[in-house]
Amino acid sequence: MKSFINKILLLFLVLYICSCSKFDELNTNPVLPSTVTPEQLLLSAEKNAMDILYNSVVNNRIGMHYAQYWAASDKEEDSRYSLSEAGNSTLWSLYNRPLKDLQTLMDLNRAAEVQDPVPNQNAIAGILEVWMYQTLADAYGNVPYSNALFDSIPAPVYDDAATMYTDFLKRLDEYQNTLDSSKDSYPSGDAFYNGDVTKWKKLANSLILRIAMRMSDVKPAEAKTAIETAVKNGVITDSTDDALFPYTSQAPNQYPYNDFGRPQVEFVVSETMVNYMDSLKDPRLKVYARPATNSGTILGKPYGIGTNSAADAQKYSTPGVRVYAPDFPGILMTSSEVQFLLAEAAARGMNVGGSAQSFYEAAIKSNMTFWQIPDAAAATYIKSVPYNAGNWKNIIGTQKWIAMYMQGLQSWYERLRLKFTKTDGTPLFIAPIAGSLDPNVTMVPNRLTYPVVETNTNAKNKDAAAAAIGGDTKGTQLWWQK
Repeated sequence: MKSFINKILLLFLVLYICSCSKFDELNTNPVLPSTVTPEQLLLSAEKNAMDILYNSVVNNRIGMHYAQYWAASDKEEDSRYSLSEAGNSTLWSLYNRPLKDLQTLMDLNRAAEVQDPVPNQNAIAGILEVWMYQTLADAYGNVPYSNALFDSIPAPVYDDAATMYTDFLKRLDEYQNTLDSSKDSYPSGDAFYNGDVTKWKKLANSLILRIAMRMSDVKPAEAKTAIETAVKNGVITDSTDDALFPYTSQAPNQYPYNDFGRPQVEFVVSETMVNYMDSLKDPRLKVYARPATNSGTILGKPYGIGTNSAADAQKYSTPGVRVYAPDFPGILMTSSEVQFLLAEAAARGMNVGGSAQSFYEAAIKSNMTFWQIPDAAAATYIKSVPYNAGNWKNIIGTQKWIAMYMQGLQSWYERLRLKFTKTDGTPLFIAPIAGSLDPNVTMVPNRLTYPVVETNTNAKNKDAAAAAIGGDTKGTQLWWQK
């Protein structure tokens, strides 16, 4: 897999450069093919999307802070919600490369008018498209969607996010119906599932669970129908079906933020996470964080304390060895998340083929396996945090938050949606101790503001979108929160 990814990405880069201009056409190497293939475009889209979402500024300075897993040792303003435009514009760049690659892939297949294996290929590309668009819609609200990728429309309108959600569910259901394991898929280029149509079908239905549950408080009937149908069609229930991007120990295919080349000292774990996991005697804590250099114990930094110091990386615990490994995977979706979604669905009275308790316990067990916690320790822990139907939101919310460590953006979104507390009803999260640096936010941002580049290139449509959602501030609630 390592050499395969290296070779394909290198070939794609060469092909991309060779096709950039009329001048290049006169200097084409006759040995190389003149056009890119769907396989090359798929791999480029998968890797670029993961590189963006797990980039230091997107995952670490936005997601991991807003989920309150980490605090900063070099830029405390990140913990106090002074948004880095670098992170903001980086997340928006999902449009520029991976989404554009997927659209090009599907256009190439449609133009070829080939019956096999185009349906499977385009369905897989479409599933990835929906995943990326939902990520953007949950970060910003209304975003360009219906005409976002047309070269003839340089300033696209912003679609209504609630309407987009309905279309996401429709598209994913169509894709999972289209996928046919009796027909060819991608012979190469798919780093997630190696073209396995059955696994992609499960992912599509699992993404329906994520999308529908996020809208469940606002459109409960629509969410219930989508969730129950997706479960009947088959979702991810086993870790062998986890959607993980296989980063390697070799550049340029390493996990985007790792300590292979040098110690990483920009981030420390938060006191919020450490104290709560320690109170539960959670065996994952020793994997999530390493002992602080000064004390030899796991010590979290108070969130948003307002001080910067290079010594923080010695005083407080830095993230664990495994999460800084160059081959840590890029996480799209896991069986643990799906089991938590099923637990919540059952708690809400939906027919998903099992009890909330059984799904809840399976979710924790699956996550323990992902973090390589021994079975005996996992079983002991599960008994110590029993399911309680009368307190399901806080019980599922806290355990899902712990399990989604390193998935900064998705965990932030779930924090906003579930609004959970500790299981005894006391607050889990705190406002930045030194106060927020954003006058529109006290506790945690509800969204990101639109990137500056949109003000410069698409101001009219951006301003209309801002007005439609209630203002372009980090305090504006998204539609599924209201």
